[in-house]
Order: sequence, then C-alpha cells, then structure tokens
Amino acid sequence: MSRPIGEDDGVVLRAPRPADRDRLHAGVDPLVTRYVPAVPDPCTPRDVQRWIDRVRVGAPDRVDYVIADPRTDEVLGAAGLHHLRWEEGSGEVGYWVAPWARARGVATATAIALTKWGAARGLTRVELLTHPENWPSQRVAINAGYRREGLRRGGGINRDGSRYDLIVWARLRTDPEGPSLRTLPDLPSGELTDGVVSLRPLWIQDAPNVFALRSLPDVVATTVSSQLPRMDQIERRCAEAPAEWLAGTAADLTIRDAASGAFAGEITLRYAEPVTGQAMIGYSLLPPWRGRGFASRAAGLVAAWAFEAVGVTRLIAGAAPGNTRSQRVLQRAGFRREGYEHSRLPGPAGTRVDTILYALLPEDIAQQAG
Repeated sequence: MSRPIGEDDGVVLRAPRPADRDRLHAGVDPLVTRYVPAVPDPCTPRDVQRWIDRVRVGAPDRVDYVIADPRTDEVLGAAGLHHLRWEEGSGEVGYWVAPWARARGVATATAIALTKWGAARGLTRVELLTHPENWPSQRVAINAGYRREGLRRGGGINRDGSRYDLIVWARLRTDPEGPSLRTLPDLPSGELTDGVVSLRPLWIQDAPNVFALRSLPDVVATTVSSQLPRMDQIERRCAEAPAEWLAGTAADLTIRDAASGAFAGEITLRYAEPVTGQAMIGYSLLPPWRGRGFASRAAGLVAAWAFEAVGVTRLIAGAAPGNTRSQRVLQRAGFRREGYEHSRLPGPAGTRVDTILYALLPEDIAQQAG
C-alpha cells in the first residue's frame, strides 16, 4: 500500500496523507455524492479524516488510494479496488474525480492502473459498476477496456435504504489491451446536419419537449404502448438515453431546425439485430414542423450515418396503413415498401394493429445520389 502505482498510466495512486484532507473534502461535490453513496452527504472534513484513518489501517478485502497528479502531487480524487476475493481472483474498481480534474482522462487512467495492479496480483476478473444515468463513468469503463455485461436490478443501495439498478461492466485478464469495441460510435462533431435540419443526441434537458411531443394524441396512437406518457418516464428515458447509445442498442436523437436550434421532434435508430446488420428507425414531429420535409431529411441523415459509420446493411421502418403522411416520409427518404404485416404491433385495449414494412439498403442511397 505504501508504494504508489499508476505512474506509467498518467496518474499516481498513493496512500492518503493527513494533509490531503481539505483538498479531498473540496473535491466532494453533488455529482460525487449522487453517484457514490459510500461518500456521506453532506460530507464534512471529519468524514474525510475518518476515511483517511481507515485506509491507513487497511482491510483485507479492499485497497484505497488518493488519485494525484504525477507532476505536482495535486489531489485529483480517490479510488480503490473493493470487494476483493483473492481466492476467486475477483474485485471491483471504484473511483471519484474532483471537479477540477474531470474531462482530462483521470478516471480512465485510474481504472486502467487499478486493473493492471489487480491483474499482476492474481485478479482474473474485475468489475466496474455504473448508475444507468452516469454516462461519463460508462465511457470510462469502455475506454479502460471493460465490456458491458448487463443490468443488476436493485444492485445499489441508497443512503435511505432504497435500491437502484447498476450496469455491470467487467474486464478479464485475458481481454485485449485498449478500449472495448462500440457498436454505435459517436456522431461526427456531435451532430448530423444537412444545413436545414440538425440531429443531436437526446439528453435529460430535452425531457419537457419530448413529453409535449409524446403527449400528442396522434403520436400516442402510433406508439407501441398506445398510452399517455408520464413525465417521470420521459425524464428517465432521456437521462438513460446516453447509456443505451453506449450499450449499442439505440441512438436517440432530437430533430432540430438547423438555423435556430429549435426542437422539432425526435428520431431513433434501434439496432436490435447487429448480428444480421439490420436496424430500425422511428420518428415523430411537432405539428408546426410537419409538412416541411424535416422527417425525410432526418431519416436520410440517420440512414447515411447508419450505413457508413455503424455498418448497418439493412434499415427498416414501419407505418400504419392509414398513416399516409409517414409513408410519404419514408418514400421521400428512399425507403421501399416490402410488405403488409398483419397484427404486427400491440394496440389499445389489448388489440393488435397492422403495419406496412419499408426497407432501405445502402445501394438505394447510391441510386438516389446517382
């Protein structure tokens, strides 16, 4: 414990010192207390001192460190390997980074250093657990070479005793070096645009606009649930949208007017069949933006990105038989009608509804361009 680690990875992980107390305390902001329930809220200097004292005593099932700058020794946060089961060769990485050190790769360097340290001492499997809304930590997991394995329902315990879900990431000693592979890459420059519409990733800040859109009767009628949304459901969906993107299951995007940035609607690429290369899109627009080509433009932008950057080989979409507006949107975007699907989706009051299947292939876009 007395020997620092991580110098080769861009950070120094060392034993805490009494002089670290004030900087550690200053680094505990609301983001830390939100996602690290082990940190008291509120956190006092005395709480930090108790942690320092416990770490200096040590424990058989955990090791804890201060994260420090390798050049200046400035305190950047705290980290450790917890729930160590040496006989099973397993453990769990944990960390928090102070506000002044974020967006510098500190957390990734820390996770890599701790994983290497554990592997050198016999750990064959290390887990990293993230809150579904904590997408920055999920990026850390990916960049440190961890793979998403699933959702541990009720895996976390809040300070009040309530439970919350955790996303499980793991890295084996035999996994290759470097970041783990992603199915859905980030957008180039953070958006897709043709100068008329702009598509940007969905965030929690978009919840009020999405709620207003999804509460429209005609939008409710064409959704799978056919039920009025609740604001808490929409807020959760928006907050966890980045996690779905990083998991490779769905890319949720807002449709905006490129000139003003105004919210016009939403569009989703759902990659349900990466093995076969097939993905699906769905979209909705607010009434003031309909009839202006926004939906077709958005579908075209998503299709081009899906084929070129994601590697999708077949893109599908469905439209209700009576929804001629949506059918025209797909046709203008180059989709071709392939068939009529009877009782394809659940409808209101236990009914089933038909859909018309449309599909788009990469060569269809090439033909349009030609």
